[in-house]
Amino acid sequence: MFLRRHRRHAGGETYEYWSLVKTVRTARGPRQQVVARLGKLDGAEVRVARGWQDLDALLEGRAPVTQLELDGAAKPAIPTWHTANLSGVRVERLRQFGRIYLGLALWRRLGLHTLLQSLLPAGQEDIGWDQVACVLTLGRFCAQPSELAVAERWFDDTALADLLGVPLEKINDARLYRGLDELLPHKEALCQHLLQRYRDWFGVRFEFLLYDVTSTYFEGLAEDNDLAARGYSRDHRPDCKQVCIGLVVTPEGLPIGYEVFAGNRADVTTVEDIVTAMEGKYGQAERVWVMDRGMVSEENLEFLRARKAYYLVGTPKAQLRRYEQALLEKENWQEVEPGIEVKLLAHPAGGQECFVLCRSAARQQKEKAMLERQRQRLAAKLAQLDTGLQKRPGDAQQIERRIGRWLGRYPGAERLLEVSVCHDSAGRATGLQIIERSERADWAQQAQGAYLLRTNYPERDPRKLWKWYLQLQQAEAAFRTSKTDLGLRPIFHQKTDRVEAHILVSFLSLALWRSLEQWMHAKGLGDCARQLLLELDELRSMDVVLPTKEAGELRLRVVAHPEKPLAELLAHLGLELPRLPKKIENVVPKIDPGETQGLIDQDASSRN
Repeated sequence: MFLRRHRRHAGGETYEYWSLVKTVRTARGPRQQVVARLGKLDGAEVRVARGWQDLDALLEGRAPVTQLELDGAAKPAIPTWHTANLSGVRVERLRQFGRIYLGLALWRRLGLHTLLQSLLPAGQEDIGWDQVACVLTLGRFCAQPSELAVAERWFDDTALADLLGVPLEKINDARLYRGLDELLPHKEALCQHLLQRYRDWFGVRFEFLLYDVTSTYFEGLAEDNDLAARGYSRDHRPDCKQVCIGLVVTPEGLPIGYEVFAGNRADVTTVEDIVTAMEGKYGQAERVWVMDRGMVSEENLEFLRARKAYYLVGTPKAQLRRYEQALLEKENWQEVEPGIEVKLLAHPAGGQECFVLCRSAARQQKEKAMLERQRQRLAAKLAQLDTGLQKRPGDAQQIERRIGRWLGRYPGAERLLEVSVCHDSAGRATGLQIIERSERADWAQQAQGAYLLRTNYPERDPRKLWKWYLQLQQAEAAFRTSKTDLGLRPIFHQKTDRVEAHILVSFLSLALWRSLEQWMHAKGLGDCARQLLLELDELRSMDVVLPTKEAGELRLRVVAHPEKPLAELLAHLGLELPRLPKKIENVVPKIDPGETQGLIDQDASSRN
């Protein structure tokens, strides 16, 4: 998404406004779509100037507490005048401000600060564990890869010390690791709290739950982690141990729960655990579970039916062959979007369960191109091998192993070819015999772009069922956000509890990210949080040092005024920045007289 400036000229005057535009893909190519017309600054210029002392109200969106005159107007701040030496003005202590300020506003508006204050009461520690948890979550929200990176670099590079009132010297890796240990026991309370905040803030309902599984890998051997194991890696790191994470989200993409599984756990075996856990937390209501085909087995579906739960799931590609005739028929197809058609099919055994047959023209072209690319590459490798054998026969067993490796690398094209090795009288391989299976190629062409959904939900409109299943992309998008934008991978911890606490912090950060998207959507600003955060990364806090005649050097901590497009977005979100500067007292270090004399003597000897 991007901001577009508009100018209108009328009556000799120029009027300016902004609109938020995003690029969408259509059947006719990419097109630009207006998400919202932002207009002017909504009176942001005439609001009461508020300073750093009003941070709590600014972050939580509360009305300012100002002294009012008799006519109801806000009393302006009394100006303070000094004579400044302009040639000595300088800017120091430039810090990141925008992203952490927005993250802290989300943290407070979700009420996580008050919840953790009650769950983690203050003791004898210098810094409350609720504040440590906030630092950990905001570090992950800003894609910091580890707690060590937060303590050594990131915290000092941001204005978080000013916003939280936490001194820099109090944040170290040991305290952050202890913070993980203190936070983990309260996982269930945090999930329950987020559920209620989603209801109150966004009016979210929970009839539909989307479930998917991903994996994240370790740096190191992870010998102290009972769940770390090698398995199917979505990160393309089969050489590393990993854990699997099952995430439950709403159709809006808001995360409500998760479980951590062993790295070699098959997706299909996690369904009973996650459904039982969710019902234990949120009750056994008649919810609809939307899951991908990797979760589907007859045992899982029978388990859901026994619990009177509904499901809408994808099916393995092999089941599509049973409905070949329905796929070829031209009747009863309904168009849900340009290039996408669906058809409702009854279950062969009758009953409440039914199937939804779907086909997509765009997906057909994609699968056709992918299969043709695989076929060409496999054919080229086999032809090269055949030519070499004709010139120089080789060991038959070794050749068969090479063929097996090539066939395994191109599984789609493997089904279209039948390969056998030709032998001479000595049993050596002298060439290859390659037969193309035309009947399989015909079926592959018919099945391209088609897929089958299965459900026991009473709804019989295939268009609605397809749209509900399409929302499963929200779970996939949540994983993409957590891995790319939040830096979930890789995991540097080795102990089981620390790894689970690390994932809990990533879960809380994902809740902030998705809440931001819903906040933007509610304000008519689309849902591209990534672009807003990139704009906010340019917003800094700084110290302006003014040498004055009356008071010596004055150090004023200020926030840079945002550019007009960003100010428009913040105004529409109702998010205010501190406008008045904060006066910082300069601390002059005291030097012992004897030490001063030593420095003078050292300086004199260096000159000599």
